[in-house]
Amino acid sequence: MKRSPRLDRRRFLAVSGAAPTLACSRAGRRWRFFTEEEAATAAAVCDQIIPRDEDPGAVETGAVEFIDRQLKGHYRHWQRAYREGLREIDEAARAKFGRAFASLGPAEQLELVREREKTPFFRLITDHTMQSFYGDPRHGGNRDFASWRMLGIANPPVRGRQQYDLRASQ
Repeated sequence: MKRSPRLDRRRFLAVSGAAPTLACSRAGRRWRFFTEEEAATAAAVCDQIIPRDEDPGAVETGAVEFIDRQLKGHYRHWQRAYREGLREIDEAARAKFGRAFASLGPAEQLELVREREKTPFFRLITDHTMQSFYGDPRHGGNRDFASWRMLGIANPPVRGRQQYDLRASQ
């Protein structure tokens, strides 16, 4: 009978010590998919789609985080579209105004957005921003149920979770 190779104590400790290091390979990075520049551009675009007024806008409710998270999951097949689309918006901003899109004023950003609102990429980022803003917060957007509160919609019951009305206990 052939013996299986044994893992001695030193090798076990070396291997098990490396696991936490591998799991923390994202340490120090805020974004899963976006670069810092892409995230800034995406935030500026999302802010033009659903701007802040008396209620939080897309950026405050986590739209960029939602899109970033989804681009590493269900939206993986749109990664290339985002890389190219955000790059194109920044290139257009630099060509027209000499600065990156995120550093432009609201009027300049709106002008560029209006020029691009019929493009496939702009429709894509608009759809994803809306999904984030109006969707269930467990997917990474609609932080603190902001859009639901704005619309006067109660948090819908989620199977396996009991909803508590904290106002009743006061």
